[in-house]
This record gives sequence, C-alpha cells and structure tokens, in this order.
Amino acid sequence: MPAKIMKDRQAASTRTFLCVRTYSFNTVSTNVKAVNQARRSGAAVETTTKYGAATNKQQGTSMNTAKLDRETEELKHERIKVDVGRLIQQGRQAKNWTQKDLATYINEKPQVIQEYEQGKAVPNQNVLGKIERAIGLRLRGKEKGLPMAPRGKK
Repeated sequence: MPAKIMKDRQAASTRTFLCVRTYSFNTVSTNVKAVNQARRSGAAVETTTKYGAATNKQQGTSMNTAKLDRETEELKHERIKVDVGRLIQQGRQAKNWTQKDLATYINEKPQVIQEYEQGKAVPNQNVLGKIERAIGLRLRGKEKGLPMAPRGKK
C-alpha cells in the first residue's frame, strides 16, 4: 500500500499528514456476498463503525448527576387502601358475584378487580365509579361503605 506525505505550510508552522490508500480500485460495497468474495480473493477490506450511529440517545442529563445521587426521596404511586378492597369484596359477595362476574359487568379485566381487592392497584376514579355503581356501595369520600342512593329520574 503506497503512502503519500503532504506538507501544509501556513505562516511559520508546518503540519504533516499521512494518507494511506487501501484500495487500488474505488469500489465500495456493503453487500455481504461481495465483501466475502473480496476477502477470499485476498483484497483489502476496510470496515468502519460509526460511534453512536442508529441510536436515539439524548445527550446529557437535565439535572446534575451529583444532585441526582444525593436525591434520597423515593417516589411511589399511592395505592388503593385495604379497607376499600374489603368493601369491594363484601359488596361483590353480597350479590353472589365472582371477580370475573364483576369485571365483566363493568367492562374491565378480572385482574383489575383482583388488584383493587388486594390493595395493589393505583386508584383510578373511573374504575372506582364503575365498581361503586355495580355493587351499590360508596367507596370514596366520607360515606365509605354506605349504600348508594338510587338515581332519580330526570
């Protein structure tokens, strides 16, 4: 492989660059078959990788890393209280419904009812409202556990 040395003169400084030609022909192929054939024939094959190519990483952080390390507060979602889970279970059993029956009635998955009854669910006001109307018991506010008043006609 022939090497060529070039000099660039600017003002009083001299810079030297080394340029190496790796191909006697100017063909670039990314085809796997062509690259393997070139390797078998003994031709020089150049492989290059780009740093950070094809990634969707954001550069830097919004907060200082040391400040993040000092942060000790644990942020967790508030879970449904166990007494609300018991009220749901009592109301469901009063109607002789299984968890699946209640879930079907309110158009939710049985797993959702199970999580609410065990106190593992993050409270969703829409779901709580559906369960309240289905079992006929209040699950929110000061009147927890009291029967819901029947809806008046318009």
